[in-house]
Amino acid sequence: QLQLVESGGGSVQPGGSLRLSCAASGSALDHYAVGWFRQAPGKEREGVSCITSDGNTWYADSVKGRFTIVRDNAQNAVYLQMNRVNPEDTAVYSCVAVFQIGRIPVGPDLFDDDNYWGQGTQVTVSS
Repeated sequence: QLQLVESGGGSVQPGGSLRLSCAASGSALDHYAVGWFRQAPGKEREGVSCITSDGNTWYADSVKGRFTIVRDNAQNAVYLQMNRVNPEDTAVYSCVAVFQIGRIPVGPDLFDDDNYWGQGTQVTVSS
């Protein structure tokens, strides 16, 4: 049974950086597509970024050019490097994984509530 644990959240000033980690256990992550989602208070959950098992990536328009998703199969983890953050990035960030069979189009529609989700990590951007 795959289990995901996020870490790396915290408080950061606008313009700063954070690196979120999504560490997997119970199964090798290299056969899974992995996504990062976020949910701000009073808002719906939204896709931030995702990466397929063969390395194709997708980013929400709001984070393109600022965030980078990277997978490290040796560490059994996926990372989200967040640069030039702004207050609109404040949210609980969660990672999700779905077993990938064959080549698939990358995007947030890959994932649903029945996939493997972590518990989330809070990111707060304020001065």
